[in-house]
Amino acid sequence: MLAAHFGIAIRDDDALPALRLEVAQDEQGIPRVVIAGDEREYGKPLHVDFVAGRADHRRRFGGGRNQLIARACGLNRGVLPSIVDATAGLGRDAFVLASLGSPVLMIERVAATAAILVDGLTRAQGCADDEIREIALRMQALQGDASRDLGELVALWDHPPQVVHLDPMYPHRDKSALVKKEMRLFRALAGDDADAPALLDSALEVATHRVVVKRPRKAEPIGGIAPSHVVEEKTSRYDVYVKQALR
Repeated sequence: MLAAHFGIAIRDDDALPALRLEVAQDEQGIPRVVIAGDEREYGKPLHVDFVAGRADHRRRFGGGRNQLIARACGLNRGVLPSIVDATAGLGRDAFVLASLGSPVLMIERVAATAAILVDGLTRAQGCADDEIREIALRMQALQGDASRDLGELVALWDHPPQVVHLDPMYPHRDKSALVKKEMRLFRALAGDDADAPALLDSALEVATHRVVVKRPRKAEPIGGIAPSHVVEEKTSRYDVYVKQALR
């Protein structure tokens, strides 16, 4: 159903591509959709899980509103803006923002990644844990190209896009930087975000209050556009482009 919804070709021969969508069972025997490939190259099959593992740990112990992303999006000031995560990936940042109380729209360009994102979100919205289910119900996922169609995608949501969050893939010139197998898989699916300047332009046009862009700490601002201010830690930072104050 997900493959049909996102226009992913279904093949019944043995000529499988390097990466493929599969249905696999978790430790409790519950089926989930995964992206699988050669584990020597890409590691274990990739899936989205908002109920346990990394997402659950970050929700409980990640630092709450003092986290870098929360401060950049303005949640540390006591407001709960509606947030569009226009580069959603596996939804990890979106889940953090939703766990702090904000409604979040996730937009993912790659169809296969959107498929596992929707699968993970659907399972979280139907899970037995009341708190996680409530968080997941504040989230929505759409597939589309935010650099080109952000306005149309946001129009399908029930909230004004007060904050747009961007975490574009940073182009690496050094192959030694591709250490994590999960990152190799993402780059195989999506490549580098060469259209990041267009993505920022779209976000600045659509966001009503601010755009926040995650960057490596020493990287240049996207498109050379100076932010209003910067929120940073040792290895990463957020460039914050303010259009009006969040209240």
